[in-house]
Amino acid sequence: MPALVTRLAFGRGARPARRHVPTEGFVSRRFPLLLLAVGAIAGGYWFFKNYEVHGLEGVYVTRRGAPVEITTAGRAADTPPVQHTGPTIRIASFNIQVFGEAKLAKPAVMRVLAETVRRFDIVAIQEVRAASQDVLPRFVSTINAAGAGYDFAIGPRLGRSSTKEQYAIIYNRASVELDTGGVYTVDDPDDLLHREPLVAGFSVRGPPAAQAFTFTLVDVHTDPDEVAKELDALDDVYRAVRDDKRREDDIILLGDLNADDAHLGALGRVPYLVAAISKTPSNTRGTKLYDNILFDRRATTEFTGRSGVLNLMREFGLSLPEAEEVSDHFPVWAEFSIYEGGAAGPMARVPDETPAR
Repeated sequence: MPALVTRLAFGRGARPARRHVPTEGFVSRRFPLLLLAVGAIAGGYWFFKNYEVHGLEGVYVTRRGAPVEITTAGRAADTPPVQHTGPTIRIASFNIQVFGEAKLAKPAVMRVLAETVRRFDIVAIQEVRAASQDVLPRFVSTINAAGAGYDFAIGPRLGRSSTKEQYAIIYNRASVELDTGGVYTVDDPDDLLHREPLVAGFSVRGPPAAQAFTFTLVDVHTDPDEVAKELDALDDVYRAVRDDKRREDDIILLGDLNADDAHLGALGRVPYLVAAISKTPSNTRGTKLYDNILFDRRATTEFTGRSGVLNLMREFGLSLPEAEEVSDHFPVWAEFSIYEGGAAGPMARVPDETPAR
């Protein structure tokens, strides 16, 4: 199988060379182009009058005048004080089914989503699907309305069809720090994956730098129609990320795999790779395990042995139809020591255990 490689997700591509255009008769033959140019200038004026660009290489925008609690990722001037509820962090993955304008317009749904994110230090998101680039800033503003200090990284729109999706990773700046140089999209020159994973490196805040847990997340959403093929490519993704310039040994692959831990194909055969969730449904109807958090049990000794599926119906008192308005998936989570090489707990899993508020 061809190996997958990695590339920076937020870099700018090379511009095509300009060609010389004769000036004779330019006005008469290029008048439509002049109209387009005038329109572009007017549109640009309107955009910059109404929008403001933020983030990693300008990967998202927010409407001017709107409350903006998020800051430029990894370069915040107002870095909050370090805050942990204990000597651990909790990392989650959540497929927020077709997350876009429609859900932002539902206060009850947004309340559940915001409260869910605030229970974790990091949440890898799948299925951001919107034409507007301000969906994540508005969501993070809602999360931070309660006084939190979350920020995010978001990848490009991906997909072979006209329906594109984005990955996003939301993180609490009070407990973890994003390595802005370690954010990229996996390159897939042979088109083995429908949506190439988003990669982001982190370190825990609080302990001395030499003792802080550092790790790399790989945010994944397999195509349900090509699960077997993609799982057989994700082992190469895992190795490529492990061997990237960060040389991080703690690689945590998480997301919607559309498969349970017993049917992960070549990915499941990566030596010492273990799943945090087993034999517990992660879909809202309680029938299938689709979502998981995977890591090398030899390298990631920071795992405490605590993990689970956050049942939103039970946690927020929702009916099945109400829960399905939020998503057709529940979040999955795992807990890790804030110290590099922290003593690992038993590999016993805690299905459906609710993280502390």
